[in-house]
Amino acid sequence: MNIWEVILAFLIVVLILVSLLSNVLVLICFLYSADIRKQVPGLFILNLTFCNLLMTVLNMPLTLAGIIYKKPPGGDQLCHIVGFLETFLTTNSMLSMAALSIDRWIAVVFPLNYHSKMRYKDAALILSYTWLHSVSFPIVATSLSWVGFHHLYASCTLYNKRLEDRTQFMIFTGVFHSLSFLLSLIVLCFTYLKVLKVARFHCKRIDVITMQTLVLLVDIHPSVRERCLEEQRRRRQRATKKISTFIGTFILCFAPYVITRLIELSSIVPINAHWGVISKCLAYSKAVSDPFVYSLLRHQYKKTWKDIINKMLKRSSINSSALTSESQSRNILQFPGLVQSPPPPKWVSGGSVQT
Repeated sequence: MNIWEVILAFLIVVLILVSLLSNVLVLICFLYSADIRKQVPGLFILNLTFCNLLMTVLNMPLTLAGIIYKKPPGGDQLCHIVGFLETFLTTNSMLSMAALSIDRWIAVVFPLNYHSKMRYKDAALILSYTWLHSVSFPIVATSLSWVGFHHLYASCTLYNKRLEDRTQFMIFTGVFHSLSFLLSLIVLCFTYLKVLKVARFHCKRIDVITMQTLVLLVDIHPSVRERCLEEQRRRRQRATKKISTFIGTFILCFAPYVITRLIELSSIVPINAHWGVISKCLAYSKAVSDPFVYSLLRHQYKKTWKDIINKMLKRSSINSSALTSESQSRNILQFPGLVQSPPPPKWVSGGSVQT
């Protein structure tokens, strides 16, 4: 292994550890908090979390083995199964992000009709479509033997070895990325830009009310006025930052890999082997960023973790106090002479009562 391969292997190890820890934390919060389970977006987050966990446990370690040994780990049969899962899980995670954006769009643009438009039944139907959509492409690829170990990406993925099927494989790959990456990106941009438009409209209304209030309050302290204006600026930037994070992480993680796959089909530009693995690592990094972008940095998840930690600390303090009292009682039973009797009262002297 050269230095580049060592760096890439170390990067994948870090991705596995962080992704496993962060997604397990999301799962624990979901199981612990009844409020999170009651919310409809929790179904989409749960589905996204399971996809990320399976990708972390199954695909990332085999890519690490592919970098080290430069051959399909576990044989061709295992590689076909892992390649099937890689295609399915990647598509499912993309569509889950699109479903979350649709949920936010309905909640912000149609707040009065949200509970009637987005129920558990509707969320289950959306998830059913994402699963059917995601599983259709790997089924077709597996039936046509278009799944195998790709040395450029050091992983089991979509791969065609037969020259006579090159045209059909190019069409299939283009349709696959159009209906997974491009479709999800269009949905993300449409819904979140609508959300941003509504958020800016509400910010303008709040800004007008704030400025009118500051004008009427002539005797207000300058520091209070400055804090109001600072909060006004933060309010304008908050929605933009969140939506930029949602769309930006999606493009940054998936776009390099998708573009590399499409350029690879043209055979016009040679692709460096290290770049192929780097683009694959960027796609894997979405499993690391999703728990923070969609879950762990939200107020409700932070509150849940505080409750879990406080509950654990209370239990540990109760257990430690119980162990202390138990050890003291054992010492009394084993060494009764070590326990001093309390001194007599001051009004008792020499066995007689003082008057």
